Amino acid sequence: MNATGNTLLGLENISLSFKAVKAVSDISFAVAEGEICALIGPNGAGKSSLLNVINGVYQPQQGLIRFAGEACQRMRPHDAAVRGIARTFQNIALFKGMSVLDNILTGRNLKRRSHWLEQALGLRRAHDEDDRQRLHAERVIDFLRIQPWRQTLVGKLPYGLQKRVELGRALAAEPRLLLLDEPMAGMNAEEKREMSRFILAANRELGTTVVLIEHDIGVVMGLSDHVVVLDYGRKIGDGPPAQVRNDPEVLAAYLGTRHSSRSERRPQS
Repeated sequence: MNATGNTLLGLENISLSFKAVKAVSDISFAVAEGEICALIGPNGAGKSSLLNVINGVYQPQQGLIRFAGEACQRMRPHDAAVRGIARTFQNIALFKGMSVLDNILTGRNLKRRSHWLEQALGLRRAHDEDDRQRLHAERVIDFLRIQPWRQTLVGKLPYGLQKRVELGRALAAEPRLLLLDEPMAGMNAEEKREMSRFILAANRELGTTVVLIEHDIGVVMGLSDHVVVLDYGRKIGDGPPAQVRNDPEVLAAYLGTRHSSRSERRPQS
């Protein structure tokens, strides 16, 4: 386990509803700095909704978020980014008509120090800034081993490489906390192994704390220090992978026995 033991992220009694549909109900858990925490659960369990609460896309009706020791009832996406929270999405959200390098450079926007007027006038400070940001983007490209495609338009890349570029854009922001929404969805076994290696490297070599959503339980058990299980918006498991894997309530939720009498309709995850 790579965690330091200091809590980086804490959720306290988070609840989120969309009209009459409860997406998340009274969720609390903590993520230690330096760990990889997996959010798992059946479709519609509330996993993506919870990530959206953490980085401010959704505002919960109840609860508190603590990040790096600071409490916040209502996180906003810009505030989350400034504080050091980066995010990838379930559906790839890249600029398909831009190159790999330019997409990764967009992850450096909050790191720029030169004023927009300096950039417009082409002043020396702005040129130096561009050089620094490009150098960092190139390091990310090297880290993810995508040098051969650095000038390729993202829309022309295979799906697995596009997912890697999206990870690169998030890592370019130098986040303390990286939120990954199904980073391996739609990948074959080899692509999953590669992505797992890069996530582990980001955690171990860059010191990035990771919270990820993943449906492949084999991947989750091999990658994670900590697993949180959601079902119908409730937390039903929270602990080390081995403990969660053997929890009877978790097994029942995955086998579909515990809710067999309930409606099959679930809110968005």
